[in-house]
Amino acid sequence: MPDILTAYAASQPAKPAVIDDNGRGVIVSWTYAQLEAEANRLANALASLGAGPGQKVIWCGPNSPQIVAVMAATRKIGAVAVPLNYRLTPEEARHIIGHSDAAIAYVDAEYAHLLALPDGQRDTLRHVVVFGGTPPGGALGSDFVAAASAEPPATADEISGGATMIYTSGTTGKPKGALRHRADEASTLALLSLIGYTPDDVYLTSGPLYHSGPSAFMAAGLAFGQTIIVQRKFDAEDWLRLVHTYRVSSTFSAPPPIRLVCGLPADVKDRYDRTSMKRMLANAAPWSFALKQSYLAGFPADSLWEIYGSTELGVNCVLQPQDQLRKPGSCGRPAPLVEIRLLDELGEQVTGTGPDHPGELYVRSAQVFSEYYKQPDSYEAARQGDFHTVGDIAYRDDEGFIYICDRKTDMIISGGMNIYPAEIEAALEQHPGIFDVAVFGIPSPEWGEVVHATVVLAPGASISAADVVTFAREHLAGYKSPRSVSFIDELPRTGSGKLLKRELRAPYWAGQATRIG
Repeated sequence: MPDILTAYAASQPAKPAVIDDNGRGVIVSWTYAQLEAEANRLANALASLGAGPGQKVIWCGPNSPQIVAVMAATRKIGAVAVPLNYRLTPEEARHIIGHSDAAIAYVDAEYAHLLALPDGQRDTLRHVVVFGGTPPGGALGSDFVAAASAEPPATADEISGGATMIYTSGTTGKPKGALRHRADEASTLALLSLIGYTPDDVYLTSGPLYHSGPSAFMAAGLAFGQTIIVQRKFDAEDWLRLVHTYRVSSTFSAPPPIRLVCGLPADVKDRYDRTSMKRMLANAAPWSFALKQSYLAGFPADSLWEIYGSTELGVNCVLQPQDQLRKPGSCGRPAPLVEIRLLDELGEQVTGTGPDHPGELYVRSAQVFSEYYKQPDSYEAARQGDFHTVGDIAYRDDEGFIYICDRKTDMIISGGMNIYPAEIEAALEQHPGIFDVAVFGIPSPEWGEVVHATVVLAPGASISAADVVTFAREHLAGYKSPRSVSFIDELPRTGSGKLLKRELRAPYWAGQATRIG
């Protein structure tokens, strides 16, 4: 069976597949025939370096045609694609590179420094291929890829598809590699049919493709033969320009980008036609009711879909357009072919409805990920039979709509980014002036939540909140660094020493409808 991209290159070779329009007169547009050729060259080049079924290949860079190509290339040779967040610090990147056992990396020249590991720390990484600029010493460049064959890889017809391993921030302080093999076709098609995907849709990337959601729905667009518009760096007015220029009909977005779009002056928004938008997929973090109202005031009323899911569990719930304003706070009903259970603290199913009957949300779906790489205990700890959880607490109403009301874990969702306090606490505890620290999320109208650190100073130490933030930024990506810092003499703990974060969080969340922003 031919690769789907190969099939489209034959059936619609001249149709635009991916367009990169930076608004400054430079437009890169690849047809399906051109994308097929670029992906084949890259697949053959990677294969010549040893990439193949089950082998890990890191890719890193902002949204671009080359990123779309590498996603197709790894699939064609059955490799495991490992997206690397280009916003990480070199220290954070080194952990993922080493833990993933990737032997090959494909990276945008602007971020090649993240792959420039000292010889003693290279672990299994043997080859770095750079695109979009001059490769640093020891790396391969675009000429290496250009010299490869544009024909499909010799084994392409024998490959059933590649896999992805996306690193999620870990509750124990280090990110975990969530490995997923080929997506289940039946559940994927059922979901996309419900949403109404068509081959004529034009998809715009409203978030970085290293995220599971934007990349999954972009890949689904290509599977339908759609045209993909990539935006390297989000800019609200330029996003509207792209919607207007290319008659964009579909996108996937976290709240912050759309909040910026909706917050533009009316005379700016009025320059651009938005009536083409048919499928705005709201996800990555809860969209507030106010943001939904603001969006619907400027876009087609039947275009807003909200989906609830995660990197590990895929899409679990869908809130359809007709329910957006009717069911404030809900993430919808279970997605097609997905079964949801709410379990109480004893592991028994919750049968009651309403906020007085919450339970931990467990999912059974063919889209659930396969494993945490090298961490089987973490995977099994989140399972109950065929059901899996990410630790969210929810309740049902009498119509079967699900409402996420809290999180069992301490995970923070800020601007659609999953952030785990343990990783931040581990970094801050390295500061000689910090004796103890607790990190948690506090409400933010702009980001949903932002990171807050409550610090106990070491005896005799004298450091400021600014010192804490500066230290964090030296060791962590900017979005993980605390936005605010408070100081306390002693952190509240139980008699056994367990930290009582709920006591620290409570004053910040007083009066909030939910605990998730």
